Order: sequence, then structure tokens, then C-alpha cells
Amino acid sequence: MTATPDLGTPRLASPDLLRSTFRRHAAGVAVITARGASGPVGFTATSLTSVSAEPPLVSFGIGTGASSWPAIAEADHVGVHILGEHQSDLAATFARSGADRFGAPTAWREGPEGVPVLDDVLAWLVCRIVGRVPAGDHRIVLAEVVLGDPSGAGRPLLYHQGRFNGLRD
Repeated sequence: MTATPDLGTPRLASPDLLRSTFRRHAAGVAVITARGASGPVGFTATSLTSVSAEPPLVSFGIGTGASSWPAIAEADHVGVHILGEHQSDLAATFARSGADRFGAPTAWREGPEGVPVLDDVLAWLVCRIVGRVPAGDHRIVLAEVVLGDPSGAGRPLLYHQGRFNGLRD
């Protein structure tokens, strides 16, 4: 018989348990943008995932209570932006409720399909939304890549322990 490892004090499933656990999971930082009825919208996402190479699909999660959700719920296309470690302020702006996300100092332009495209990111994609899957208080958005540019310079921004961090060697 083998010894049972010390499992600490297990906690019952709760939103706090999930948040506490995923604070320990380092994740890349992206900003998702879309054209809304009254202007551009966007939010910081750490749930971006590559889903399929053929066809090229990505997914991300968004809460149905998020201020960007109504626009994402209606949008045909979204912008997906991979942030560099020099963009922690930008990530914080797009994560903050009530922030003027597209005001100065945010640098952006209208891109293909009317999608807001952020400047100086490591990479960006314009994607056509192909599905919105209910998942608790969120939706998982599936989007097919239409075009993009992966040629930005720098190293990725990560989110870990409730903070934005650079990648360390």
C-alpha cells in the first residue's frame, strides 16, 4: 500500500474555488474586439484557445453579463489580438469595467469587416463567428480565422496570480 499524499483541505466547488485555482494557471493575454451598434467594444480574455487548424478555428469565453456581450452576441466578426509584455496597461484598460477602452492612449484603426484592430500587438486575427455555445453564465464563442498578421515584435504578456507579467527565461 502506498502512502496517501497530503491533499491539504479540499474545498467544495464554488466560483471562488475555480477563480483561486485558475489564478495559479498562467495564461496568455488577448483582447477581443468587435464593432458594436454604438461604437467599438472589447475586453481582455485569457480564455483564447486554438481549436482547429483545418478549418482554422479559435474559441474564447465571455460572460453574458459583460458590457461587451451584447455586441459580441450580434457581431458577425471579431478581432483577436495577442498582447505583448509591453502592453500590461492596455490589458488592464480592456479588463476594467467602465473604462474608455478605445480612447487615448489606445491606438487602433478600423480593420477588415469593420473590426477594430489594435496597434502594436504581437499578432492579430479577424475572425468570422460561427457559433456561440451556452456554458453556465458564459458563452463559448467559436470563430473561423479570415485573415491576420502574426508579425509583431516582442514577447507575450501572461496573466498569473491576478497580475499581468512578462515571460521569463
